[in-house]
Amino acid sequence: MTLGNHAWDQKELLGQIGRLPQLVRPINYPDGTPGRGFTILPAKNGRHKVMVINAMGRVFMDPLDDPFPPVEKVLNIHRLGGARMGPAGVDAIIMDMHAEASSEKMIMGHVLDGRVSLVVGTHCHVPTADLQILNGGTAYQTDAGMCGDYDTVIGMKKDAAIHKMLRKTPGERYSPGENDATVSVCGVFVETDDRTGLAKRAEPVRIGGRLGQSLPTAV
Repeated sequence: MTLGNHAWDQKELLGQIGRLPQLVRPINYPDGTPGRGFTILPAKNGRHKVMVINAMGRVFMDPLDDPFPPVEKVLNIHRLGGARMGPAGVDAIIMDMHAEASSEKMIMGHVLDGRVSLVVGTHCHVPTADLQILNGGTAYQTDAGMCGDYDTVIGMKKDAAIHKMLRKTPGERYSPGENDATVSVCGVFVETDDRTGLAKRAEPVRIGGRLGQSLPTAV
């Protein structure tokens, strides 16, 4: 599970994140921030290793360190291609670029093309229609969208958000939408090459709710 600019909204996480290898916060947080910016976990088959990296953009976001150098540092150690790349090699690499600006996400995709399996953007809560495999074999989508209630304003109940936008005065506290009939689960399906770890197939996933449905085609 990757995090982002709301990583520390729940203060309890500060004391727990260091003990949870499956939880990854942006790699470009300052030195000394609890947690880790990437993790390597076994795939379901137990034979392959999957690395997940999380970085946060800086355009229209909180001021943080440049996300590109720490990502480069990790990828210079852990190379895509499995055991043939040495003991530090991994079989798949998923890069979550948590950012506001689509251009910043796209730049990360092109910079990492051919070196990771997938670069997927998060943060904007809306699935984009640009899922593709880049020239070097990396799957890319600007934003995977949210898993949540789409009869809302980016997941929050509409009334409070509308009041704040129109009246510019404090109103009801934001709270998550709860209409199960309009909840969609959004994501990305990627099939990788066993030898290179690069993407062979990439398809959008949208299940439930009011969005157009999309499921991966049969293998």
